[in-house]
Amino acid sequence: MSAPETTPAADPADRIPVMIPWLGEEEARAAADAVLSGWVAQGPRVAAFERAFAERVGAGHAIAVSSCTTALHLALVALDLGPGDEVVVPSLSFIATANAVRYVGAEPVFADVDEETGNVTVRTVDAVRTERTKAVIAVHQGGVPADVHALRAACDDWGTALVEDAACAIGATVGGKSVGQGALLAAWSFHPRKIVTTGEGGMLTTDDADWALRLRRLREHGMNASAAQRHASATPVLESYLEVGFNYRMTDIQAAVGLVQLGKLDEMVARRRALAARYDALLRDVPGLRPVRDPAYGQGNFQSYWVLLAEDFPLGRDELLAALARAGISARRGIMAAHLEPAYRGHPHAPLPVTGRISRDSLILPLFHTMIEAQQDRVVAALREEAAR
Repeated sequence: MSAPETTPAADPADRIPVMIPWLGEEEARAAADAVLSGWVAQGPRVAAFERAFAERVGAGHAIAVSSCTTALHLALVALDLGPGDEVVVPSLSFIATANAVRYVGAEPVFADVDEETGNVTVRTVDAVRTERTKAVIAVHQGGVPADVHALRAACDDWGTALVEDAACAIGATVGGKSVGQGALLAAWSFHPRKIVTTGEGGMLTTDDADWALRLRRLREHGMNASAAQRHASATPVLESYLEVGFNYRMTDIQAAVGLVQLGKLDEMVARRRALAARYDALLRDVPGLRPVRDPAYGQGNFQSYWVLLAEDFPLGRDELLAALARAGISARRGIMAAHLEPAYRGHPHAPLPVTGRISRDSLILPLFHTMIEAQQDRVVAALREEAAR
């Protein structure tokens, strides 16, 4: 059922965005200080951000890069994956997860997900793995942690590497510890839709010192001496290029912002969890909506607050998005499914019924640090009105 065409559009000035990064004067001053220092490329602030990030997530090493996509690419390069290899990934993820597999010439194999969490499980991975499976990428969907303890144990038994796509998961926990702690390789994002942002940017974490050394080379054209190291040396340093690398560097301006943002992380996660709890309470008596929740083994950061529509909800997901837009509310479709996109048309895959259901029937509601109760009440009122049609 569609909303009446006569429904007046909301004043654009009153529009509720789906997300606003929590940035302020402190980040602006940090970025300005980096500019005024004269060192704006990868340098001492990147190194400081790496140390702080590694300590925050409990990893031995953190390697700053230009995006989570490049972090995923480098993770698969570190695993020496290539043509003939298969990597099990969820189709239900931003398309970069599957694309990173293709960047190294390997084949992505799509696994279905659990309907409660949106994450791959031991069962869904086991259903599609083959003798050619060399790695699994588990995504912590929208900040809901995957059951990595179970997945790590299974991958160990199978002799398969487990990479964690933690793009959305900074501040989420598994068993009381940070997502990424104990991970073989974990990739992180600092896109503005994420809780900690540097504009663009990413991080790769690992406990393996040899991998960390190689990954730092690979992000910088394969050089054995970084620009910062050469600058700091009192004697000339002639760098060598030990292998074909990439230009995946983060700038010191980005890292300066990231250091400030990281210091706000606990406050940001606490605020988002409080807003999510309020949504839960307000939506409890709205029929046909099932909000995302914490799994039994961990806590999410509510980077995204999504709801799954019942199959008998009066409107389809896209119609509901349009109705919310007319009410001045910028919601978004839920997590995409790569196998439904033109880039993967014809790509063979096993049945993915849960992926299809979540991709078709979920939407992300506005949630941001500075959201006020009146805005949240407007979102709930609009949903309640549409549910009653």
